[in-house]
Parts: sequence; C-alpha cells; structure tokens
Amino acid sequence: MSQTSQAEASAEHGLKAAIVPVTPFQQNCTLIWDTKSKAGAVIDPGGDLEHIERAIAEVGMKPEKIVLTHGHIDHAGGAAELSEKLGIPIEGPHEAEKPLLDKLAEQGQAYGMLDARPVSPDRWLSEGDTVVMAGQTFEVLHLALINI
Repeated sequence: MSQTSQAEASAEHGLKAAIVPVTPFQQNCTLIWDTKSKAGAVIDPGGDLEHIERAIAEVGMKPEKIVLTHGHIDHAGGAAELSEKLGIPIEGPHEAEKPLLDKLAEQGQAYGMLDARPVSPDRWLSEGDTVVMAGQTFEVLHLALINI
C-alpha cells in the first residue's frame, strides 16, 4: 500500500487496521475492519478524503460508521463530507467538543484546510458508552490531560 500502513490488530478477533496519514499535520486516520465480513469504521477522518477513500478501496473494507475521538481539525475536518459521501453515521466525540466541531471551517481557514466543515455527530459518546465497530464492542473511556 502506498501511503497506508496495514497491521493486524488482533488475530483472535479477525480484526485488521490500516493507518492513513492525513492533513498537513500527518494525523493518523485509522481504518478498522473485520477480516471476514469486511465491515468496519473510519476513525478520525481529518481531511484528504481522496487518500482515505483510496485506502478503503485498497483494503476492501465496507465502512459502516465514522468515529471521532475528539474535535480537533486534523481529526474531524473531513467527517461531514465523508459521512455524506459514504452515507454512514458519525459517532463521537464527547458533547464537550461541540464548540470545536462547530468551528471546523474557521479552523480549516487558519490551517489551509479549506474543505473542512462543521459537523454534528449522529451520536455523542460519554464515559462507559459502547461503540460497535468491525463486529466488536468497544467501551468508551474519557481521557483528559491535566497540567501538573
């Protein structure tokens, strides 16, 4: 794969993951899918959707949803457009990220990412929620950085 690195996530569960570096920040957008059904999710599509779509085609996965871990431009800037293109829902991040998601277009202008659009997920995620991806259930853990 050209710009995509692929690694087996778990042989036991038959999951695979591929990393697609996107945006000027070279943020890692992750594709995760079940090796048998090919059903999976796109995690943090920050931009460069042509790279993400090419990687999806290369690995043969069938995206069922987009998952956002947080609202920074390099993680969420392409989510609205990709959701519309693929006809799939967006889950996450936490509702506290709404101010960032609402201002994605402004953030995009500041960083030369002119295709970024505001996005509102179909489902907000909170501590203890579960997300089903690639036929597996994952528990949401809230992490916060603190200044010591």
